[in-house]
Order: sequence, then structure tokens, then C-alpha cells
Amino acid sequence: MIYATTPKEVEERRKAFLRKWRLKCRAVADSLEEAGDRLFTFTRLPSGQWRSARTSNAVERLHEEFKRRIKTQTVLPSPETAAMLFWALLASGQITMRKVDGWRTLATKPTDAVIDLAA
Repeated sequence: MIYATTPKEVEERRKAFLRKWRLKCRAVADSLEEAGDRLFTFTRLPSGQWRSARTSNAVERLHEEFKRRIKTQTVLPSPETAAMLFWALLASGQITMRKVDGWRTLATKPTDAVIDLAA
């Protein structure tokens, strides 16, 4: 479903999935239905951004590297220290950030539908 190319295709794949899994394992189908449209919030963005928006791997990788670096400390002394650490890791090449897909459309307003930020 998340690799569909249009919101309509996402919905078609979702319905097919529900038909199949409602018979095999009702709990799986119920879970997908409970998540509702929040699971597909990325479809409200321009399609060029979908690939970057449907995964949090880049954020998780950065978080893991920060945790590894400050493992012996309980907290960083200040927000400025966190920013300095981040830029030092980037500058040294110890972490890399991949370019956001669809970055040229970042200023494009998403659809008027409300985007659930908790999803």
C-alpha cells in the first residue's frame, strides 16, 4: 500500500488487503482499520515527497548516532551543545543525511485535509 503511486491506488490496495486478511486473521484487518487514514498521511503531500515522508529511517539513524556519542553523559549541557555535536558529526562525515526526495516541492502546500502529526 505505501508504495502505491496515487491516493486512489493506496485505497484500492487497502481494500484488497482488508478483504484478504479479514478472512485469514481478523485482528490484522481490525488493526489496519483502526489506524485509518493516519497511516497514509504522506499521501497528502506532493507525490515527489512520498518516499522521504513515509519512513523515519533518517531521523532514527541520527538519533542512534547521538545516543552513541553521549552514552556516558546523562544530558547535553545546552541546546547549543546539541547543535554543535550535530554539525560536527556532519562536517566530519561520521553521519550523512540523504537529500529529501522532492525537495523542490517542499514549499508546496499539502492538501487541505488535516494532517495528523501524531501519526
